[in-house]
Amino acid sequence: MSNPTPTLRTTTANDPVTGDPRRVGFFTDTSVCIGCKACEVACKQWNQLPDDGFSLTAKSFDNTIDLDATTWRHVGFIERDEPVSGQETNLGDPFSWLFIPDSCKHCTDAGCLDNCPTGALVRTEYDTVYVQPDICNGCGTCVVSCPFGVIDRHPTDGRAWKCTMCYDRLRDDETPACAQACPTEAIASASSTSFGGGPTSAWPSCTTGALRRPGSTEPTMTTCPAPAVCTPSTCCSTPRRLLAAHQPGGAAADRQRGWRAMAGALGAMAAGVAVAALSGRRGR
Repeated sequence: MSNPTPTLRTTTANDPVTGDPRRVGFFTDTSVCIGCKACEVACKQWNQLPDDGFSLTAKSFDNTIDLDATTWRHVGFIERDEPVSGQETNLGDPFSWLFIPDSCKHCTDAGCLDNCPTGALVRTEYDTVYVQPDICNGCGTCVVSCPFGVIDRHPTDGRAWKCTMCYDRLRDDETPACAQACPTEAIASASSTSFGGGPTSAWPSCTTGALRRPGSTEPTMTTCPAPAVCTPSTCCSTPRRLLAAHQPGGAAADRQRGWRAMAGALGAMAAGVAVAALSGRRGR
């Protein structure tokens, strides 16, 4: 997993055509995602990431399950009791699939970047968040600071890894591998101006009707999971009730419970050592 070290964002990359600052983000249209996972394969191939194994999880048809240090793009399979034309099952009960491609949001206010004690996480000239593996000390602070459960520590070397939005491809003016491989163009990567925003203004939001698919003049009619926090991601035609799993706080809350449990265990160990020491003194 070797990636080029990015330039610290003292200046912003400019669009070669318009000359405007080039702030890059993902736009994900779940209404045309077919769940083929071509984006997952392309991500792993380009970034030379290991496979997830070939064991059956028995959790729907999704065997990737979640994002981690070696899985930077994940397509979630969500079963819903809402009929959709073209997905008739003839089982009597209403049923349809919702496929949600997910990856790092490259947040405007990134908790992982703000809390990294070594400066391993930086914001690139494309306004994306990048982990410098040669500076990361594996402390895991970024992991508990990410509200989306994206960044993770590698089980072997202990360092943190996540989606780079194919920084090396952006430098060559190429599309990220996942967006390039998507057969239905459910994943689009473009600058903020292509999404309907200004070159230096905040990212456009679904909730204001400003966000649009690159190349289209029609705004999306949907709600973004966290428009105030993330760049355009997983926005189009996602039912409001199914966004709960993608709201900030869920993954962070789980990890916070883990930290509290660990702190409790360490406290109990310290108390045990203290009791043992006192008992030893009394025995003398």
